[in-house]
Formats: sequence, structure tokens, C-alpha cells
Amino acid sequence: MTALGVFLSANKKKRMQVFSELSEFNEQLIMNLKFDKNPLDKVAQSYKYIPTALKGGKVLDGKDGEVISDYFVNLGKSDALSQIDYLNGRKEMLAKYREESQTNYKKYSSLYVKIFFMLGVLMAVLMA
Repeated sequence: MTALGVFLSANKKKRMQVFSELSEFNEQLIMNLKFDKNPLDKVAQSYKYIPTALKGGKVLDGKDGEVISDYFVNLGKSDALSQIDYLNGRKEMLAKYREESQTNYKKYSSLYVKIFFMLGVLMAVLMA
């Protein structure tokens, strides 16, 4: 039963990881545009979810997926100064999503595991 709780918390964990990566990628991209000028795919290759999102793939569903696709639709479409302004403007929004997803993961993942552990114990007691 505990495994079911872990399985249910997997979406919360993935959401937390995606928004953490996206926030870090945003910071790295700003630095890249200021100093290195590497291509987007080279900057993205050290991440797990960013290359998929960069190619237009779906990393998350629903509103989160729309936020991510809206973020990537404007990357690489203008000059470096405009891109830096765009990325700086997105920094606060990404920080908000990152914090929210981390809070939800911490709150709900342990809750799911505990609930299903208790259900397993309850079932074992009832069967005995």
C-alpha cells in the first residue's frame, strides 16, 4: 500500500523537479547571453527535462504545461538584450512556481505515503 502513496506523489515530485530545473535554466541562460553566447541546446543539455521542453515536447500537463510552452516559445526569437530582459521578467514567475511546487511536494508526498501506509496497516489488522 505504501508503494501506491509513493506512486501518487510522483507527479508532485516531477513538477517540483521541472520548475526547479526551469528556474536554474533561466538563470544559466541569462549568464550565457551576457558572457558565453552558447546555443540554447548546448545550455540545455545538462538538464533532464529542459531539452524535451525546448523541442516542443510536453513535460507537464494542464496549466503547468502551458506555462512552460509559453516560456519556451519566445526563446531565441530576438536579440540578446531583448532576451535578457524577457528572462529577467520571467525570473519572478519561475521562482513562484518553484517555491509552490516544492511546498506542495513536501506537504503532499509525505501525506500520501503516510495515508497509504496506515491503510495497509489497517488492512493487515482487519485480515488478521
